[in-house]
Amino acid sequence: MSSNATRSNVDTKPENEAERHASIHDETIGHGNTPAAWTCVLIMIVGAGISSVGFIIASVLWFCIGLGVIALGLVVGFIMKKAGYGVGGSKLSNSGH
Repeated sequence: MSSNATRSNVDTKPENEAERHASIHDETIGHGNTPAAWTCVLIMIVGAGISSVGFIIASVLWFCIGLGVIALGLVVGFIMKKAGYGVGGSKLSNSGH
């Protein structure tokens, strides 16, 4: 390696821990902060709550209804993603949210 390559690598390294931490989080890698992801998760949380109550009261019917709501959340999230409300979707503005 030439000394230029080494020098340029040294220049791009962060000077402190805060800069290193900030540079890691500059990249947008799609953490699912989208309407499709939020809707999917919220529906699934409601389903988990229903299923939990069904488990506590020993009701197979309510437990299965909760599982069905969880499955519905997955389907709704998938449909919304295909409709353009997921990461990189056509319906979302590029505002970073």
